Amino acid sequence: MMIEIRGRSQITIPSEIVKSLGIKEGDKFEVIEKDGGIFLCPVVVYPKKEMIRIAKLVKETDAEYKSGELKLYDDVDKMFMDMGINLDEI
Repeated sequence: MMIEIRGRSQITIPSEIVKSLGIKEGDKFEVIEKDGGIFLCPVVVYPKKEMIRIAKLVKETDAEYKSGELKLYDDVDKMFMDMGINLDEI
């Protein structure tokens, strides 16, 4: 698929790609120059407060794992709910 660069170095991502990746207006991307090409990688930006909360959960989980107290799950959604993370809000 070929696209053209326009004024102010802008490009249009083909609609098929936008739809298949679920890209929406305002989404953020990491731009990587590699091997003579430009790569756009969609990223999610989390507020610092949320990252601190997640880091605390990871630390607590690691301690539970090391002590043998870690609860095992067969249902990923249940696991996140028990952690206080609502995947529908992310």
